[in-house]
Amino acid sequence: MKIEHKFADYLDKDSIGAIEAIEKETGTRILAYYTPPAPAHLTEEQLKKIEALEKKLCVRLVAYSSH
Repeated sequence: MKIEHKFADYLDKDSIGAIEAIEKETGTRILAYYTPPAPAHLTEEQLKKIEALEKKLCVRLVAYSSH
C-alpha cells in the first residue's frame, strides 16, 4: 500500500520499502509516527457522536489530541 507521509515525512525510500515489505508479509496496514499522538480524552456525548458517525460512514475513526 502507498504510505501517507503526513506523519512520517522524515522516512527515506529504504525505510518506506521496509515498512511496505512487512505490511505485505503480515497482510496488515502499518501506521508510522515519529512520536505517536496521545488519544483524545472525550466525554460520553462526544464518543456517542463519533460512534454514530462511524456507523453512518462505515469507517473506524480514531481521535487524538491535537497538541
